[in-house]
Parts: sequence; structure tokens; C-alpha cells
Amino acid sequence: MIVRASKRLASTKPYPFAEIDRLVAELRKKGIKVIDFGVGDPTEPTPSFIRESLKEACDRRASSGYPSYEGSFEYRACVAEWFSNRFGVALDPEKEVCATIGAKEAVFHLPLALVDQGDVVLCPSPGYPPYHTGTVFAGGTPFFYGLYRENNFLPDLKAIPEEVLEKTRMIWVNYPNSPTGVIASDAFFAELIDFARKRDIVIASDEAYSEIYFDEKPRSILEFSKDGVIVVQSLSKRSRMTGYRIGFVCGDERLVSLFKKVKTNIDSGTPTFIQDAAITALRDEAHVEEMRSIYKERRDILVEALSDIGCEILVPKATLYVWAKAPKGLDGVGFASKLLEPDIAVVCTPGIALGEPLHDNSNPGKDYVRFALVPNTEDVKEAAIRIRRGFMSAP
Repeated sequence: MIVRASKRLASTKPYPFAEIDRLVAELRKKGIKVIDFGVGDPTEPTPSFIRESLKEACDRRASSGYPSYEGSFEYRACVAEWFSNRFGVALDPEKEVCATIGAKEAVFHLPLALVDQGDVVLCPSPGYPPYHTGTVFAGGTPFFYGLYRENNFLPDLKAIPEEVLEKTRMIWVNYPNSPTGVIASDAFFAELIDFARKRDIVIASDEAYSEIYFDEKPRSILEFSKDGVIVVQSLSKRSRMTGYRIGFVCGDERLVSLFKKVKTNIDSGTPTFIQDAAITALRDEAHVEEMRSIYKERRDILVEALSDIGCEILVPKATLYVWAKAPKGLDGVGFASKLLEPDIAVVCTPGIALGEPLHDNSNPGKDYVRFALVPNTEDVKEAAIRIRRGFMSAP
């Protein structure tokens, strides 16, 4: 029997972080201590009070059966309360909020609700790979807009060709931005809403990093408009709940309703006991503030070391990433490869793995690498020593 992959799957590149995992495993097999900044998965445990809440909920929900597709009312009401407290935006938990199995599920599946064959979805480059893979699997065509330091890593909406905009159904934006750490300005949100409204383009705003910031509080696009806007959120980074797979979408009730219809045909919802633990997490801010302080310390240590060896860095204002331009004479892949040499053994993600070629075949991620601030602070200090030793002692 011949087994053949679908054309969609065959045309999809391997998920970049899977390749990083493979390289890390090879170094570890050689007995080398690897300091891994590759994948943005927090290494600190989920706070104990959240875990205790989960344990209690497991017993309380022992006979609860399948969860609601859209999430329990208690969870959606808690999300609405948190969103109101954090952003000053009122949400109807019945119509404007839906639970998700983390952010990735929502990002990948949302185009299924909105995109037809031939429709264009505008996606950032560099950006989260499921923005465009979800588009392709839905039958749409991704068009990549570049994020460049010269424009503070914001999209240049005026540069998108009009013939592309005529076919555009959706635009993905992500602020605070992964991988660059930039926070969007009020002026940008206003410009984006005006741009999309004039062309009937749905705005999908990935705000999964809104709670990892260092000084200025990021705003939600829903503070500016709900009309034609849907927001994706997650507790993965905020509350170190990556393994729990819990998040939500919210915004324009028409878009949320369409997303709910997709979910009823794809999955059976997030387990109710996990939603209960998420309620506990959303009602506490102390653990989030503690994590912000930890990431800030790690950011400062790493940024100083990378600056010392000649990397150009716009110090991130948010997220748990450092987006660094490779030292002179190296591109992102060359720099990441040098860091993988056994005497340094530091793992980062080449920017080209997060950046897709634009219409002119340039790749905005080519000369960059991304560091995720997930190793413990002592390992970050050790990595800084190794990086300086590996580059500054070189002839």
C-alpha cells in the first residue's frame, strides 16, 4: 500500500522548534550541558496554589463528563471580569468569550471560520508559524508583511499592494510582539482599525504576551474597538501553564460565534478542572508580577552580554524574548551555529525559522536570532560568560 501525504501537509515545513529539540538532544547525548534559550516554554513550575486548585477540581469534577465546547460559564465570566479589571473592556461572557485549548489551537483554527479558497490572510514575518500554516490548511493564501527595526517592528500597512488588499480577509497582529518584544502604540492600533474597517478586513490580535512586560503596561486592541476584532489570549506565559492548554478568544460576538461553530466540529473543549485552575490563576496577580521581575533580570544579563559581542538589540519592553541581530560578519544561522559549538553550547532560534520570505524574497529574520528567557537565572549568567568567552577571545 502506498501512503501519500496530502498536498497541504507535504508543502508544510517541519515545525522549527522540533528541529531545535533534535539539536539539543544531540549535544546532551555527548554529555555537554546545554543552556537552552530555544523554545519559549517557562521552566519554573506552575505556581503551587494553581496546582492545588487543579487537584481539588479533579475530585470535584470526577463525574462531570465532557466539558462545554465554549467553556464553562464560570470560566468565561472570570475571563470577562479579568479583562474588565485589566483593560477596562466589558465583555459578555455568553456571547463574546470562548475557551480555547491554549492559544495555538485558536490561531490555527480561526481561519477555518473566516477564510475561503483564494482569500488572503496578512501574516507578520517574523511571526508565529501557525498564523500562516492555519491559513494554508483553511485553503487561504498567506501574504507576509515584514517587521523591521526601522519601523519599530510595526507593519507598514501602506506598503501592502492594493491588489493583495482586494483579496484580503484577515490580518494577524501580535503585540506585545514575539519575537521582537515591542509594544504597539495607541497610534498604531488606531491606524490598524481604520485600515481594516475601510476594507472589511477582520483583525485577529494575538495578545498572549500581554502580561509579560517590564515598565509600560501593554494595551489590548479591544480598548479601541470590538467591531471586526477578535483577540486570542492564553494563560501559558502569564501563569506558567503551558502544559495545561488553556486560553480564550474574545471580542466581536459575530466572530466569536463563528469560532465556536468551528470548535464544535473539531474538539470537545478544555477539561473543566483545568478551567477551574485557570480561574484561580486569573484571580491572582502576585505570581505574574514575580515572573515579570525574574524575566527582567534575565533580560538585562543577556542583553548586556550580547551587546558586548557586537549584537544590535532593541531592548525588549515585553515578552520573554530577546531579538538580537547577529554580530558583524554573521547572519542569524551562522550566529546560532557558532553558539552551538561545544565550548559555548547555547541554543537559540535562528530568525529565519520564524521569518517567512516576503513578496520580494527577502526574509526579515535572516540576520537575527531569538533567545527565550527560560533557563534559570544562574544558567543565564553562565550563558553570558560562555558567550563573551566564545566571541570576545576570538581573533
